[in-house]
Amino acid sequence: MQQTIWSWNVNGLRAIMNKDFTRILNTEKPDILGLQETKLQGHQVPEELRSLEEYQSFWSHATRRGYSGTALFCRNKPLKVCYGFDSPEFDNEGRIIIAEYKSLIVYNIYFPNGQMNDERLDYKLRFYDRCLEHMEESRKSKKMVLVMGDYNTAHREIDLANPKENEKYSGFLPIERAWIDKLVKCGWVDSFRHFNQERDQYTWWSYRATARPKNIGWRIDYCFIDKEHLNKLVDAGIRQDIMGSDHCPIYVKVNLQ
Repeated sequence: MQQTIWSWNVNGLRAIMNKDFTRILNTEKPDILGLQETKLQGHQVPEELRSLEEYQSFWSHATRRGYSGTALFCRNKPLKVCYGFDSPEFDNEGRIIIAEYKSLIVYNIYFPNGQMNDERLDYKLRFYDRCLEHMEESRKSKKMVLVMGDYNTAHREIDLANPKENEKYSGFLPIERAWIDKLVKCGWVDSFRHFNQERDQYTWWSYRATARPKNIGWRIDYCFIDKEHLNKLVDAGIRQDIMGSDHCPIYVKVNLQ
């Protein structure tokens, strides 16, 4: 059974509702859709998203209003849904939803941004480490594990338009990129690069200086899959044609038992 799984940082769900979000969802019909940076509280979830006929929805909200937040839309009901890493330090910003199925575990994560200050960068790096620990625990289940979301780091020079100008800024720091190197060494596969080694493949563009029309962007949205189930990965791509946010959706297609 082939499943199509999407990830999209919408940079404010209420704002994107006015930009054809529901039409996109009903037209594209992914089996699972993970959203990041929803920026709302429980009572602010639009009613039309709570009552979608074809999807069940799951929400994680930050304690801070108008900040962070994730959502997961599923055609088939998961066996289990969790909302964190069992680490209070990392579980109060609404960044994590984990759905478990019979043969699949899906992580939908909005990884922290480290640009604010050194303290926030340290938080981001510790979040990364705790995430990898949790991923490795899930891997022991022998199910396919898929970790998607906005990682807030471009891995290699090919993954952003201006690497030299940004190598001293959070999002392309050596210490951040080294964590993704570690992820790969542990046996996690960047699904998009498994199929595509082309340049100019980005998922985020600044709203400034007409960056998106000029394709001056970064690839910071990823879907990593455990190497043990790589043979079940059918396709992976970037939907640069879909507008509405400063990010565009990414997707994978997988064959499940």
